[in-house]
Amino acid sequence: MVAWAVTSSDLLRKLLTDPRVSKDPRQHWPQWINGEIPEDWPLHIWVSVQNMFTAYGTEHTRLRLLVSKAFTARRTESQRPRIEQITENLLGDLAATPPGQPVDLREAFASPLPIEVISQLFGVPDHSRADLRRVADGIFDTTITPEEALLVQRDLYAIMHDLVDSKRNTPGDDMTSDLIAARDNDGSRLTESELVDTIILMVTAGYETTVNLLDHAITALLTHPDQLELVRTGQHSWDDVIEETLRWQPPVANLPLRYAVDDIELDGIKIRKGEAIVAAFAAVGREPSYEGEDVDRFDIARPNKSHLSFGHGPHFCVGSSLARLEAGIALPALFDRFPELSLAVPPEQLQPVASFIANGHRALPVVCTPGT
Repeated sequence: MVAWAVTSSDLLRKLLTDPRVSKDPRQHWPQWINGEIPEDWPLHIWVSVQNMFTAYGTEHTRLRLLVSKAFTARRTESQRPRIEQITENLLGDLAATPPGQPVDLREAFASPLPIEVISQLFGVPDHSRADLRRVADGIFDTTITPEEALLVQRDLYAIMHDLVDSKRNTPGDDMTSDLIAARDNDGSRLTESELVDTIILMVTAGYETTVNLLDHAITALLTHPDQLELVRTGQHSWDDVIEETLRWQPPVANLPLRYAVDDIELDGIKIRKGEAIVAAFAAVGREPSYEGEDVDRFDIARPNKSHLSFGHGPHFCVGSSLARLEAGIALPALFDRFPELSLAVPPEQLQPVASFIANGHRALPVVCTPGT
């Protein structure tokens, strides 16, 4: 499969708001329509799901309105006490690590925090959360075999169907129950497939992106002590850390797929009708013509920290405020609890996750030293 990778900030902004660009393969991707994409293609689920991620036009508006109720400013802020408590519990566990013993901070902190937050928001039971993390990681792993891709899809749908069945029988105060009510009270608003796929989107996207944001923010501060000092002395804020991290190392490096509804000409380049498009968010954040010649430098004092890491236009991430809230609570709490936090390996030994979509580390080994 061949696709255009858009690496220019200006061009990507134009394309993300252009009505001639769709995310619906059923209408606008000839290879999908003609049955040329096999079910065991590792990126199949990124295309096959039926939710607002792959919707176009009025269908996208309809589905987005239902989901956006979970991420209003009030509902997002209401999660603050829960996030603070989860953070405190995880930091307590880290503090119990024997002195000097390395711990994988991605596994012990960056991953469990967002999976716990999003699981509680959508009512995912405790016994399903480990499996949910496993399959979510599999969705973002673009090196898995076709056989493994099929297993990931099977297990993911099994978890989601079990969740929907459970909440349909015993509704709770959670977003899954709210979406089921919308579906069952007015079936024309949300089909069963859209219901399940919408929950898949919100749970997996709300998990992986926040993991990578925390991962890279921690790494950036540990490898740039001068920047950590700026925030510790109050010269710059944790918001500055978060926004510069999003620019410097977007949680999603490349996002598939969009499709040209008609021929599109931009700056002398023609994307023909039906051709696929990948949004290259990581490249956009390092574009010298837009950010300046020092784009590769992590600098929380940078005046222009604009980025597209949460998207742009109609498909802008509805959970961006929740991700920022989680990071805004977790990061200062971590560095306050462990003022001498340090990497346990040289930075060059950190390995990227096996994905051209997700942007994070396979592990983040650190030594935690509690404050006195």
